[in-house]
Amino acid sequence: MINDVIITPLDTITTPNGDVLHAMKNDSKGFAGFGEAYFSEIQPKTIKAWKRHRKMILNLIVPAGKVKFVMFDDRKMNDSEFFEVIISRENYCRLTIPPMIWFGFQGLSRNNSIVLNLASIAHDPEEVERKKFDEINFEWSKKQ
Repeated sequence: MINDVIITPLDTITTPNGDVLHAMKNDSKGFAGFGEAYFSEIQPKTIKAWKRHRKMILNLIVPAGKVKFVMFDDRKMNDSEFFEVIISRENYCRLTIPPMIWFGFQGLSRNNSIVLNLASIAHDPEEVERKKFDEINFEWSKKQ
């Protein structure tokens, strides 16, 4: 586990006409204010990697599909030590990623997956760092 990365199980309320999927309340662990909410769509087998935010706290939820998230903290470990979590309706939870943690994610569903980010600040391209996919030595093709 990486310091300050939080995995919070979330409630699903089953109703006859469609489930209610909880996301976050203002008193939830990991809530650090509200900057914006946005959805990222990821296609099957597609990988979006690598980036880290200098200021933003991310709260990531997967309401549709299945997504693998991979993180590492190069300030405290080398890039061969990773933390992985798969989020889906079967493992419905919120992943809180603090600033300065490198991360990427991969779509694992047959169809497109949806990732919701409840971000602590509005998107600012100046506070995001990126690395090319092949700059980090991680084997994405491992069996799930």
